[in-house]
Amino acid sequence: MTDPREASPPLAVFDLDNTLAATAHRQPFLERRPRDWDAFFAAAPDDPPIPEGVALARESARACEVVYLTGRPERCRTDTLEWLARHGLPEGRVFMRRDGDRRPARRTKLELLRRLARGREVRFLVDDDETVCDDAEAAGFTVVRARWAAPSATLRSAQGREGRT
Repeated sequence: MTDPREASPPLAVFDLDNTLAATAHRQPFLERRPRDWDAFFAAAPDDPPIPEGVALARESARACEVVYLTGRPERCRTDTLEWLARHGLPEGRVFMRRDGDRRPARRTKLELLRRLARGREVRFLVDDDETVCDDAEAAGFTVVRARWAAPSATLRSAQGREGRT
């Protein structure tokens, strides 16, 4: 009997923020006290694409099904889908954080990677969050560390401690 994982192409899993979309113009909203999360996410449609990430996603689509895994809340789905299409990224399923879910990205993304891997080969994950990358590698996943965007200490705090993106 054929393994169903072999019948379908492998998955290439891509993060969005600072992997495919440059968020530097949104950082000031997180540097305020209190942080303005609504404005941070409302500005996402204006993110410029990151050429290295976009090129890798397009290249990956030749041999893999591209899937997007983001810490953005579900309420950003329409803007996110429009951004992906506008910038010519491959069509693919988009997995987003449930509105109100404040668990760290390293936890939510690893849970979803494991769920995806139960039914399909996950060829690799591309992410800029070092903690997500570390945990995914420790769990046996191949990781491409997206180090092509300038790191933001504020965003790292949001990803790790506040469970916001």
